[in-house]
Formats: sequence, C-alpha cells, structure tokens
Amino acid sequence: MSAIRRCALAAALAGAVTFSLPLVGAQNPVVTSLTLFAGSPAGLWRSGDWGGRWERVRPGATRTILPLGPRVFVGNEDGVLVSEDFGQGWTEVVVGTPVLAVLPSRYPQSDPTVFAGTGTGLLKSDDGGRSFRPTALGETAVHRLEWPGPALVIATGRGVVVSEDAARTFHPAGEGLPAGEVRALALSSFFAVDPVLFAGVADAGVFRSRDGGRTWSASGLEGHAVHDLVWLGPILYAATDRGLFRSEDAGAKWARLGEGMAGRAALRLMFPLAPSSGAEAFLGTDDGVFRTTDGGLHWT
Repeated sequence: MSAIRRCALAAALAGAVTFSLPLVGAQNPVVTSLTLFAGSPAGLWRSGDWGGRWERVRPGATRTILPLGPRVFVGNEDGVLVSEDFGQGWTEVVVGTPVLAVLPSRYPQSDPTVFAGTGTGLLKSDDGGRSFRPTALGETAVHRLEWPGPALVIATGRGVVVSEDAARTFHPAGEGLPAGEVRALALSSFFAVDPVLFAGVADAGVFRSRDGGRTWSASGLEGHAVHDLVWLGPILYAATDRGLFRSEDAGAKWARLGEGMAGRAALRLMFPLAPSSGAEAFLGTDDGVFRTTDGGLHWT
C-alpha cells in the first residue's frame, strides 16, 4: 500500500467484480468477486481481498485499467496490455505512445472493435485488440471514451468529440464548452433517447449538454479541475483536485463529501456494486486508495 501511496499521482482505480468462481487449478487462485486493480506510476497493482492487501503484478506506469470479467485491458506508457485470466498472464500490444483510455464494444463476441485513446489521438482495433491503426482523430490527447451506441463520445485535449459511425467521421465541436482538456465524462444511462452528458473541462469545472454534445452550459464547480465524473441515478459525483463532491440536482448545487479526505486530490471514483448499491465505493487519490461503505460520507 505504501508504494501505491508514494506513486499515486496518476492513480487509476478499477474493479473486476464478476462474482464468478476462482480460477480452477491456478497456482494462486483469483477470487474474482473480491479482486480490485489499481494503477500508479510504479506499476499495476492487484488486491484479492477487496483492498486489504495489494501486490504489484506489473512494473511500469499504468495509465488506465478496464476489467471485463476475466479479460482485463490496461493502458501503459507504450501500448495496451491484455489479460484473459484476471491478471495472471499478459499480452502486450506496443503502439509507441502512452495509452490513456481503452474501450471495447459492448458485444465483443460479435463485434471485436476496441478503441484506444492515446496522448496523440484515437486508435482503433478490428481484431479484439491484437493490432491498432490510427483514426481521423489525431494530434490531441484522448482521455476518456464512452460508447453507448451508436454515438462514440470522446474526451480530448480539445474538448468533447462525438462520432456516429465508429470513428470514421466526427461532428464539429459543440458550442458553449470552453477551451481546455476534458478529462472526465458522465453520460445518461439511456443516452440514445436522452442524450444528456456532463464533462469536466481543465480547471473550469463541470459542463452539461442536453443534446449529445452540440451545445453546453456551465454546471458548477468553477475553478476546480475535475478528474472523474460518476452518475448514479439522480446523484452526480465529481472527483476533483480539491476533493470529492456530490450533486443531487444535476449540477445545480454541489456538496463536499468525505470525512477523512481533507487536503487530498480525488482522481478516480468507482462504485463496484452499482447499480445494485451505491454505498460501497473506492477512490484513487494522490495519497493512495480509499474506501467508503456509506456512499462517500466517510473514508478510510
């Protein structure tokens, strides 16, 4: 845990909560219902007991983590790592640039598309992540990816970009969003019929779009650098450089959360049991990984 704390400036947090059986016959069985992954500049870490103890499974800076059952995608300083067994073994695809975000199709058995956001643009794989090629979106960092279908929503160094055809073409930037890097996105659960989304822009706070990114308006937390946004039902959470905030009215008003979090930058927030429960959460910070069991009121 101390190594994560010392090197957590680029911390990312993700959870493999699949509630399946341990890997039969493995030398060190993985209890998947209790497995968490955390990334830092010191490497990729795994906990097999819901964050009680951590082991480093890969050295080297980790930029993003996406567990999907036994398959785990990791973006590092040079490409994409893929594990098919909860992080026991890894295959690396070198792309020659830091990978900041990874997102496969929601239907990998029929659509093997995988997108990778890098420091210099968006890459696309048509073979399940075994190889990647450039798309028309280049010369900007790609920090976050959301693909509710058919829209692909992309948080970049130059704002929010939307594609309706799997990254072949892109809509012009929407009006009302200030210039600056977008590092956080949160979309409506029914985006195809309710195209509402929130974005965190540089240190300008949170912005909201009601029309799929065509127009934007300010939605609070001005002067805060927003690193992550999570939208659970009526409640919107924002992890910022000044701590964790919650809004119960879609960003009209915000309240600071987190006894035990004073003075810490909140970087990545995860509710591993959502949507069944929003009480349990993990938070990656500049001082390690924190856990709450009461929806963010208290942290340890």
